[in-house]
Amino acid sequence: MQSIANIQSISYLKSHAAQISEDLALNGNPFIITQNGQASMVIESVKQYQDKQALIAALKIIALGEKDRLQGRGISAADSRAQLLAARQSRK
Repeated sequence: MQSIANIQSISYLKSHAAQISEDLALNGNPFIITQNGQASMVIESVKQYQDKQALIAALKIIALGEKDRLQGRGISAADSRAQLLAARQSRK
């Protein structure tokens, strides 16, 4: 995990928005924006945001699959392989 080195005030954001955008495009490190000395928001590139959303979606799918497995739903790996083999052979 990358360290957060870009901690700036909201007034810095207001006066340096273009520079922040350029920095995000160049190095991708997110910015922590503070308001009244407290962290209030994180600014990250669109690519970082999209990558994070894709990762969250994948983790949700894995968690749902694990939940089904623990509840006894689903089929074994051997049965799954047999079904895939049968499906491939029926297409030929």
